[in-house]
Amino acid sequence: MVTLRAMTRSELSRRELIAGTVGTGFAMAVRPVSATTVTTSSDGLVVADIRIPAKAGEIPGTCARPAKRKGAAPVVVVVHEIFGVHEHIRDVCRRLAKLGFLAVAPDLFARQGDVSKVADVKEIVGKIASKVPDEQIMNDLDATVAWAKAENGDATRVAITGFCWGGRVVWLYAAHSAALKAGVAWYGRLVGDKDALHPRHPIDVAATLKAPVLGLYGGQDQGIPVASVEEMRKALAAGGPASKRSEINVYPDAGHAFFADYRPSYRPAAAADGWSRLLAWFKANGVAP
Repeated sequence: MVTLRAMTRSELSRRELIAGTVGTGFAMAVRPVSATTVTTSSDGLVVADIRIPAKAGEIPGTCARPAKRKGAAPVVVVVHEIFGVHEHIRDVCRRLAKLGFLAVAPDLFARQGDVSKVADVKEIVGKIASKVPDEQIMNDLDATVAWAKAENGDATRVAITGFCWGGRVVWLYAAHSAALKAGVAWYGRLVGDKDALHPRHPIDVAATLKAPVLGLYGGQDQGIPVASVEEMRKALAAGGPASKRSEINVYPDAGHAFFADYRPSYRPAAAADGWSRLLAWFKANGVAP
């Protein structure tokens, strides 16, 4: 078993040339942060920066879990937004750990660049996020699940959740992984242009999901039209068992990133309802503490 612990500064420095490190604080592109930002205490938790062995080499990540839990903990993989594994994603991991989960967030941009130091969102998208191959993401997520299992995570109770860029990834991973029990996708893009690095989008895999996904979307999201959400619903209904069990909930008055409490887009009521639905979804699909 790999021992879960915080790495020292010297250890991190030796590895930075290989795959970077997860940053602390909030990404430059989201500053200044909102006064509504939620901060979850790490009391009673083991919180650590980690290294995840993967097919293309190690990647950094962060993990939180209960300090005194007996037995294997259910695993939740948390997939970051385009702003990477910054403080908001770390806090989501702590929130899940407080409830009894082993929550782990891999830095899926590590090989392409450090988004935490880039202030221009367009530069993040154009120079980093768009350069990450879907195949690499799937392999890195498989490696993340394997890491969690080696850390006494329960291999029979694995879920995934992701936000924005990570919401799209949730749908793709639910079609990829037979080990997954449930997914929750927060306002992830469903359709779009394709290229060699991104040959399929959620709409293309909707009928072949291996695990049911709960989609949480904003009715006022200018980047994800309600028409594409309805198209996804139809594709799910025409699919296999896991696809048919999937659901999509739309919050009519919310826009994009309504769960992001550190941004002006935050909508407390929709965020709270979505979080409750996430927990109920995990429980209903066998991923509960």
